[in-house]
Amino acid sequence: AFAGRAEMRYACMPRSRLQENDLAVEAIRPADIEPIRLWRNAQIRVLRQSAPISREQQEDYFRTQVWPEMESATPRNILLAYLKGEELVGYGGLVHVAWEHRRAEVSFLLKNDLASTPEEHTFYFPAFLRLMKALAFHDLRLDRLCTETYAIRPQFIQALEREGFRREGTLRHHVRIDGKPVDAILHGCLRSET
Repeated sequence: AFAGRAEMRYACMPRSRLQENDLAVEAIRPADIEPIRLWRNAQIRVLRQSAPISREQQEDYFRTQVWPEMESATPRNILLAYLKGEELVGYGGLVHVAWEHRRAEVSFLLKNDLASTPEEHTFYFPAFLRLMKALAFHDLRLDRLCTETYAIRPQFIQALEREGFRREGTLRHHVRIDGKPVDAILHGCLRSET
């Protein structure tokens, strides 16, 4: 049933697809990168991205940084398509993976129409976090996950804390959004606590 999406796979992932009910994650395919680029550009204010990404920049990034790493046993980033059924509804994964320290940062972004509705976050984000904890702690045997969330996203902060991520600190006035200083909230989750 999923053969259409199964053409890409991370060598480090024992299960190429992780699923919770009708939500699943699996390796990003080339067809996914243009919608992801458009979402990133539309939601730039909540990302660590300083300028819009061109189609050429996106293709170059995946060609030089993402696709070659899929064969590695220790990729720096594991970027995954987030699916509802077979529909691409978001993406994210484990980034800045420090294999020697057994830790990674969780990255997440919903498609634009879902990202604009707080109710959608309460449905999609917690399930994504559970899938990332299964991937990180069960499949990859990492010890720690962390996140950095801008304080303008309280629904994300609440979801993180409901899913077992502990607030570990605040980077005060860490970024400027719409001309105003905004804090970044740091969270962490340990395998030993799950």
